[in-house]
Amino acid sequence: QLQFVESGGGLVHPGGSLRLSCATSGFTLNNSTIAWFRQAPGKEREGVSCITRTGNVITYLGSVKDRFTISRDNAKNTVYLQMISLKPEDTAVYYCAGNTRGKVTCSLQDYEYPYWGQGTQVTVSS
Repeated sequence: QLQFVESGGGLVHPGGSLRLSCATSGFTLNNSTIAWFRQAPGKEREGVSCITRTGNVITYLGSVKDRFTISRDNAKNTVYLQMISLKPEDTAVYYCAGNTRGKVTCSLQDYEYPYWGQGTQVTVSS
């Protein structure tokens, strides 16, 4: 059974850090492009970052560039999102998603990803 399970969310003060994990099972992670998305209350879901299967191409949403780092450990079937200097506007439910299309680039468009996790809440508040 294919599963994406996010973890690592929580409540953090502005300026704090969190590392999100996306553990996959029943899925060939090393042949897959993975992305992180987020959705804040009352807002549309937006792509935060993505990484190709080789890790050679990484893309970030402009507002998180230089603060967020995506990485993958194919041996552990896990993708990470390290977040530093968190801001209240980063508050959202964060989702990981994947596709097996094998493209040399990755997209922050949610329609490119058929496989999704259930999400983990990140709240940045003083």
